[in-house]
Amino acid sequence: MAIKSYRGVFYNGKEFTRVEDAITVEVALHIAVNETPFTVTMQTPGNETELVRGLLFTENIFRSLTHKPSIEVRSRNTEGHVTSVNVRLPEEMILKDFAGTRNVISSSSCGMCGKSSLEDLDVIPVSNSEVLNPVLVPEMFDLVNVNQKIFEKSGGTHAAGAFTIDGRLLTVQEDIGRHNAVDKVVGYLINNNLMNKAKCLAVSGRISLEIVSKTKSAGIPFLAAVSAPSSMAIDCAEESGITLMAFCRNKKFTIYSNSQRVAGDLDPLGTRKIREKSQTA
Repeated sequence: MAIKSYRGVFYNGKEFTRVEDAITVEVALHIAVNETPFTVTMQTPGNETELVRGLLFTENIFRSLTHKPSIEVRSRNTEGHVTSVNVRLPEEMILKDFAGTRNVISSSSCGMCGKSSLEDLDVIPVSNSEVLNPVLVPEMFDLVNVNQKIFEKSGGTHAAGAFTIDGRLLTVQEDIGRHNAVDKVVGYLINNNLMNKAKCLAVSGRISLEIVSKTKSAGIPFLAAVSAPSSMAIDCAEESGITLMAFCRNKKFTIYSNSQRVAGDLDPLGTRKIREKSQTA
């Protein structure tokens, strides 16, 4: 099943309730060609044979339309999803683009290049003692929206915006790829000595692993998106100390990781008072 249930904390503009949402599963698929590591691609489980065949074709590694390569499943995770395959190809049919060193990790939304395994990704948690006021989140997206000048004219770009903990805009950057927009934001922060002030990243579109990875690398503790997160994005954000907020629309959003860092009603022990959804329906 390519869907997994995750618990979250839903904010409706006034109060918090617990929810349980269906999240699209994202899995890392390691691909080797004749036992030589080629790539790691983030994917939704299922149809791995078609994915591998199409990837090798579009990457100009194997272009034959008649020869059917042998694709061997080498490993599965605890949920039974395929995580590693080896493709058997005649050496004479492999195009010169592939020399066993052309390794790239590609995500379900592109972006994380230059790695041949997930072990190459940084896993150091983000340090954070800040608490974010939830009413600021919709205001951040309002500021991102009004600063999307290219999108306003073309409708063809993603955007990312960096903010201080009190909601002050540091920069908004646009690009046809949302991962590029995030990279532009990070570059701007570095060039203008603002990295230590950036506490929240607001992005258009959905959140998959590579957006969380870039946020973590930048040391930004809060990540918010207009659309849905993937399962791996949530898992990685939780482990990395990042508070991940998704479906940020109409002054509402759902928190899927480290929800204690978003300000709500607090009891004397500092524990959030969150009512069960069933009690508020």
